[in-house]
Amino acid sequence: MPDAVVVGAGPNGLVAANLLADAGWSVEVLEEQREPGGAVRHDRGVDPEFVSDLFSSFYPLAAASPVLRGLGLEEFGLRWSHAPHVLAHPLTDGRCPVLDRSVDVTAAGLDTFAAGDGDAWRRLHEVWEQLRPDILDALFTPFPPLRATTRLAVRLRAAGGLRLARTLLLPVRRMGAEEFAGEGGRLLLAGNALHADLAPEAAGSGGFGWLMSMLGQTYGFPVPVGGAGALTDALVRRLRARGGSVRCGQRVDRIVVRDGRAVGVRTADGVHIAARRAVLADVSVPALYGDLVDPEQLPAQLPADLKRFEWDFATFKVDWVLDAPVPWQVEQARLAGTVHLADGVDELTRFAAQIAMGAVPDRPFALFGQMTTADPTRSPRGTESAWAYTHVPQRITSDAGDEGLTGAWDAKEQEMMADRIERQVERFAPGFRALVRARRILAPPTLQLLDRNLHRGAINGGTAALHQQLVFRPVPGTGRPETPVRGLFLAAAGAHPGGGVHGAPGANAARAALRRHRAPGLDRLQRVLAHRDRTGARRPSLP
Repeated sequence: MPDAVVVGAGPNGLVAANLLADAGWSVEVLEEQREPGGAVRHDRGVDPEFVSDLFSSFYPLAAASPVLRGLGLEEFGLRWSHAPHVLAHPLTDGRCPVLDRSVDVTAAGLDTFAAGDGDAWRRLHEVWEQLRPDILDALFTPFPPLRATTRLAVRLRAAGGLRLARTLLLPVRRMGAEEFAGEGGRLLLAGNALHADLAPEAAGSGGFGWLMSMLGQTYGFPVPVGGAGALTDALVRRLRARGGSVRCGQRVDRIVVRDGRAVGVRTADGVHIAARRAVLADVSVPALYGDLVDPEQLPAQLPADLKRFEWDFATFKVDWVLDAPVPWQVEQARLAGTVHLADGVDELTRFAAQIAMGAVPDRPFALFGQMTTADPTRSPRGTESAWAYTHVPQRITSDAGDEGLTGAWDAKEQEMMADRIERQVERFAPGFRALVRARRILAPPTLQLLDRNLHRGAINGGTAALHQQLVFRPVPGTGRPETPVRGLFLAAAGAHPGGGVHGAPGANAARAALRRHRAPGLDRLQRVLAHRDRTGARRPSLP
């Protein structure tokens, strides 16, 4: 009988399992799919010579995360690669702001939009450098992050206090207008805000766009050499080196609860697996409380709160095998790993408004990934492994285009939507479609089939909007990995701090389980801490 069973071998589940194993627990990870990784996987399914990431590709949050850095995954084969530029946002008039890991390069490009905008970017970056340690600490530790918040409040006061707090809570359209005279800086902020489901007019989208932009400025948008799954492989190798196990093809359909405590799980084929100390669930919040746990074990208010749980936007993705690099009409886009495709902030607002009305956008804002540009191992020299994804409504009521898309996502609708995305790419890269050797379509139902956590293609475990963050994530009054069932911990993106590949929800759940139980590894650590307290030696930090 293992000390802990982890349901789901996504990055959060694997991080949780690693930290438990580090503390001396025996851990068994159960994964429904035939391979581990969740939304961090790659394959050669479009063309045997081309590596295609199935879901996520670029990992600024992983690069910034003290959780992942602390695991030392480079010792287990993980290597990172960067494109020459982090991000580009070309416009049809030939202008193009660029986010580069050099502040001077980013700033110089923004000055071409309006004199002084480079200095405005530097000021935003200076604020980031002042606040960065405590922002990252607050993001990647359990809620409420009391020490980090206290330090952050002090730094905020020094950096501008309530005025700065107001700026970060602004909608990104307003923040961009206040900070920049030209469109370049505004586009970088607004495009990055839409990496989540935050429209340019949404409160807090300015702070999120600033955060993502500054993460890219400092850490870049790196990719694992060889494919996204290389990150998963390193996590699995590390876990197995510490005695943990990962079993794939094992769908869990029930958390077994006895006397108010989680004591194990039951798989879809009827096998019961007991857990001596804890069960950690790297599954979506509605799946955990709506399917895996008997409703009788939950507070009466929880089902009502779940009815108000909001998913983030659905996602539609296309992978391409290209016979040559993308023929961008703007040179700067050729060197960027990520390219944002929308012709201005107004077009971003139009896109988000159409989704809010339940309409499939007619000119979809596309995030375009040039994977060979970022990592030359992904395809033969002179070619490009590429993808783009866009968002669509969770529930579709109309088509803003003229093709009558309904959201049935049958083969015909998938092809029409993929063509629509390709036409959007063609606006900025004439001749793109002539380079396509093959493509693969991943519509919302396909994404969910490949990873049950991606409900209708939602990739962030629930909306990133303010009404479902902090104490409201996943439902009001929570914000921590503990659940109403003793010994059961939420280790998924539905928990604070939310989506992205950074491992924080898994780490927070593991730490909560360790606090609840005295594992052999913690006994040894506590004896060391007690000895160091007596001798005055420096205390080590917990993982």
